Amino acid sequence: MIFTALARGWQDLMRPAALKILLKGIALALGLLIAAAVGLGWLVGLVTPDSISLPWIGPVSWIHTAAGWTAIGLFLFASIFLMVPVASIFTGFFLEDVAEFVEKTHYPTLPEVRPLGFLESLGETLRFFGVVVAANIVALMIYPFVIPFAPMLFLALNGYLLGREYFQMAAQRRMGREAARALYQRNAPTVWMTGVLMALPLAVPVLNLVVPVVGAAAFTHLFHRLAR
Repeated sequence: MIFTALARGWQDLMRPAALKILLKGIALALGLLIAAAVGLGWLVGLVTPDSISLPWIGPVSWIHTAAGWTAIGLFLFASIFLMVPVASIFTGFFLEDVAEFVEKTHYPTLPEVRPLGFLESLGETLRFFGVVVAANIVALMIYPFVIPFAPMLFLALNGYLLGREYFQMAAQRRMGREAARALYQRNAPTVWMTGVLMALPLAVPVLNLVVPVVGAAAFTHLFHRLAR
């Protein structure tokens, strides 16, 4: 059951609808980071004097431009590390769309459900991202004391978080919040193990960008198998 759900999730990633959602999240993240870099460069240039006088050199007029470009360059370098979490946030806005196209493709006889509104989707995404960030910050403080077990702790923690959130997201589309939580609790080991396997790509650069989309698809499949 676990491997079937994951295999179908990876297969669904190759569908145009899933690739569109993934590329949309990446494009929005890139746009935001580039805009932030340009804005930071403009702000630094704004507060930097047009010229300064250096000892033995005299007036220097290029400091204003150099400071702006340096700020942009440093921010773009930092964006290499910011890209994944920011893209994950934006992709998270569309996870309901992933579940919808998976159901229409594989479970076409299901009745329509009420889609989440933008504010609901935004709230759920930010809440989940905040929990993941907070939990991993705490884990970072623990890793130095359990170095041999750090990779296992990373997988166990993120597997739990991914499994719980993505499974309940898929379940709540078809049943109430309480029923979804009850179904999760009855199948917690299966959901957790699926989450652990889904967390493996998190440590692989670039590949970790697809985790939100593949995870949403895989847990939608898992939910329908367990709900039977």
